[in-house]
Amino acid sequence: MPSLCIESYFHGHVRAWGMFQDRFGKIRRQFIVDIHGQWDEKQQLLTLTEDFYYHDGATETRVWQFEKKDDYLYHGTAAGVHGVAVGHSQGHAFSMAYVFDLPVGGRTWRVHFDDYMFLQDDKIMFNRAVVRRWGVRLGDVYIVFNKSGAKSLFDQIEQKPAYRQAAE
Repeated sequence: MPSLCIESYFHGHVRAWGMFQDRFGKIRRQFIVDIHGQWDEKQQLLTLTEDFYYHDGATETRVWQFEKKDDYLYHGTAAGVHGVAVGHSQGHAFSMAYVFDLPVGGRTWRVHFDDYMFLQDDKIMFNRAVVRRWGVRLGDVYIVFNKSGAKSLFDQIEQKPAYRQAAE
């Protein structure tokens, strides 16, 4: 199994596909995200610009900055994150916990994310994030990252959902 170095994996372009599933099993939101990463060796800083394209036509851009503290510890910041996201790398896995202000139906909910990423090979990584509010699990976010930047198998289908067309 390959070892995960997030600054190497996310440097350059990565495309991902994901969804949010509520605690009852209903898929509430699907998305595609294009991630552009830049690693600054001197500052030990990874900057990720994430462009989200949601199935309902909405778009969003989030910029993360991760400071590498040592071989295993990362501190991350982004708009909406309270304090610092704390990430740990070990072997082929990366975990991260943070508090985030999540827009929900015209309101903002302060939620807690526990992210778990697992590198499958040098190109594919799987992510599961558990989302909680007041200690109650709201649901899970599932994401598959593709380092090659290749489009999904569905790109050969003539009729694509609008959110897929917007991401291209």
